Amino acid sequence: MARIVLENLVKTFGAGVTAVAGVSLDIQDGEFMIFVGPSGCGKTTTLNMICGLEQPTSGQVIIGDRVVNDLEPGERHLGMVFQNLALFPHMTVFENIAFGLRVRKVPTADLNERVSRIAETFQITHLLAKKPAQCSGGEAQRVALARTTISSPDVLLLDEPLSSLDAKLRVEMRTELKRLHEQLRSTFVYVTHDQAEAMTMADRIAVMQGGRIQQLGTPLEIYRRPANLFVAGFFGMPTMNLISGRICDSDSPRFQSENLDLKLPAKAVPRTGTDRDVCIGVRSEHVLLGAQGAAGRVQLTEPLGDETLVFFDYGGPSQLVAKYRGDRTFNVGEAIVFDFDPKGVLVFDAEDETRLA
Repeated sequence: MARIVLENLVKTFGAGVTAVAGVSLDIQDGEFMIFVGPSGCGKTTTLNMICGLEQPTSGQVIIGDRVVNDLEPGERHLGMVFQNLALFPHMTVFENIAFGLRVRKVPTADLNERVSRIAETFQITHLLAKKPAQCSGGEAQRVALARTTISSPDVLLLDEPLSSLDAKLRVEMRTELKRLHEQLRSTFVYVTHDQAEAMTMADRIAVMQGGRIQQLGTPLEIYRRPANLFVAGFFGMPTMNLISGRICDSDSPRFQSENLDLKLPAKAVPRTGTDRDVCIGVRSEHVLLGAQGAAGRVQLTEPLGDETLVFFDYGGPSQLVAKYRGDRTFNVGEAIVFDFDPKGVLVFDAEDETRLA
């Protein structure tokens, strides 16, 4: 049983520094939960309180059916992979993987069999006689995962384990971790600032900022329906286009801002949404170029192969970005016409920054 329940978890450091400000969360048995957010948002501190490296100032950490606040990390039956991997440089890969089993005095024959089996799982059998310094970044990552999972922990905690790898290896290791989760069916709790990792691996994502969970949901829920302006601006590459203005005319609602006057779909505006200051959010894929609408001028393009990001000025305080098919070229300074796909328009309250629709 590896369900994790966090009840109003608070962690303060020194005078007035609150790293975690009342996090409550129910992580289901076998779930792949990812904490994502900017540096200093409290995600690593929350992970450290789950594993016992940090003591909560208040609140409870429950693993299975018992409160573990007073238990040492070694008594919680957790596995943890750190950002720096923490492999023993003077030991071979075999000895690194076997270290935890030797501490528990596992019989040699059983130890050898388990190390051999886990090495086959991670495809590192050919590395067993090498030292960590002789391994590539991806190989060392597999060694760290093998060492942690060989004892079959109920919960596997991972603190930005892929951040030191190059882009290609990160993609490969995301696939490996997803496959590992399917095999072990353990509860995974993963910390990252990389949205691609969160989107591709998580069952659910907890987006954190200021020591609090801003939104909890599936990757697509968070991408398509961000709960507030922070989540909308943080999540997504490129980030969501956000434009401040005002909604007018309740019968046929329109959004008006500097140099922009657009008709809004009725379903995007709640009854209390008219005649008020708002901020609308539109993903780049919902910005329609070439349609009838407002005028803009291309400022920058970023060709990505299959698609191109087009940054353009429309006379407002900031640029907008559209995502367009890769076979279309744009020139800097080129005049364009744009509109928004109605089903992709989100409306946020300007005062409390929460989504209205």
